[in-house]
This record gives sequence, structure tokens and C-alpha cells, in this order.
Amino acid sequence: MKNFEVLTEALAYIERNLEEDFTQQDVANACYVSLSGLQKLFRYAVHFSVGEYITKRRLTLAARLLCSTELSVTEIALQYQYHSPEVFTRAFSRLWGVNPSVFRRSRRFTELYPRLLLHQNGGTDMPNKHFDISELYDFLCSRRDCYIICFDTVSLMEVNNTYGREAGDLLIRTSLERIEQEQGENMLLVRVGGDEYALVTDHREREDAEQLMQRVLTHNGETVLVRQGLFLPLSLRGGLTRFEGTNMKYSEFFDQIEDTINCSRG
Repeated sequence: MKNFEVLTEALAYIERNLEEDFTQQDVANACYVSLSGLQKLFRYAVHFSVGEYITKRRLTLAARLLCSTELSVTEIALQYQYHSPEVFTRAFSRLWGVNPSVFRRSRRFTELYPRLLLHQNGGTDMPNKHFDISELYDFLCSRRDCYIICFDTVSLMEVNNTYGREAGDLLIRTSLERIEQEQGENMLLVRVGGDEYALVTDHREREDAEQLMQRVLTHNGETVLVRQGLFLPLSLRGGLTRFEGTNMKYSEFFDQIEDTINCSRG
């Protein structure tokens, strides 16, 4: 089985079973590969172990339930295979920086680790990957004319390489928190790539969207405590694109977002 097919089947198996009790070996068996081979492939292509990816997806979906339902923390913990609320709370707090109860009261953004999608890369064995932004696309189809602000975190790869992915994950979460602080009630914030985010505004005037973007960017250079004694500066880049309610295909919309982010990088 080619790498693309293995990864596709592994991701699909995980997504189907996030509320079920399964092991990493079960994922490997479903793909007809060894667990060690699957782990190597995941780390190379996804940059997480199989277990880390499962945890991040479960805690992302748990965050969604905290914000969209009245289920108790214990009920949500059990739904995503945490057999005690204490274990769930510790895992949730490590990923989100706050415990589930505080998150429910204070946060709206939940898609820290959206579902990963793959597509063939010009016939090579290793696929390209991107996050599922169908929620963003569907939201826009109902909104029609508005501006989208696209952001990306500056020098995230350098942070990952120098200080580790845990430091990079913290900068991603802090980037999203900065954007969320300026997010209006009728707006949608989505993570569209590893260090890329899109905020669908309700602004039809470019000046209004520009002002919102600048409010986020005024925090550029402020430091983030990564661990004891280590503070890293965090900056974002921003760019604007307008969605005018045309019958744009999903792939065309994704390309428009990517082009806006690339232009903002200069």
C-alpha cells in the first residue's frame, strides 16, 4: 500500500472511531502496516505521532461540545474515551491552556486541530495535506459579500526546529487567542493551515476590515512564556481578501485564501 493510501486510510479510521475505544495498533492493522512503520510515516508527513494526533482531534471535538452543548465535563470526557474527568481535565488544559469549565465560559474558537485532509502531490508517493475548511466554506455560502482577514504566525517553523513543537503549538494557540479577542459575534475564525488562520468578518467595507486586522497586529512583538525562563516574541502577518458570493468552487476558494496569505508574506 502506498504512503498516500496508508495515510488516507489511517486518518479515516481515526476519524470514524474518535468516540470509540481503539488502540494505535488497531489503526496500523486497518492499514495493513506495522505500527512502527505507521508511526514513522505519521511523524514524517503529519509531524505528530499517531497517539498525539488522536489526542489532539479528540480534545478539539471535546472543545466543540463544551461550547455547543450543555453536556457535563464528565459526559464529554467519557464520550472521548477519558475514563475520569480528572485525566480529561489535565489533557484538555495542556492543549488549550485552561480547564474545560473556564474554556466553556470564555472561549468560542474550538477548531485548534481540524480534521486533516490529503491530496496527491503530482504523482509522488507522499501527499500534500491541509485542514478541512468546509465549515468556513459553508459559512461563507450563507454570508455572501464580506471581507476575510487571513493571518499567519511569523517564523513558526524556526520555533519548531529550535524549541520543539510544543513551543510551536503554544504560539499557534496564542495567535488564535489574539485574533479571537477581536472577533465579533457574527464572525467565524478557522485554522486553515499549520500556521495559517482565516477570520470571516461581517464587514463589507475594506476600511472596517483593515482596522480590525490592525487591532490584532498591534500585539506583534509581545512575548509568550513558553516555559520557565523562556519568553518568545510572537508576531502575525495579515492580509485581506473579499468574498463576493459568486459560485466559487471549494478548491478555488482554498486557493484564494492561500494566495492572500502568501501575498501577506511578501
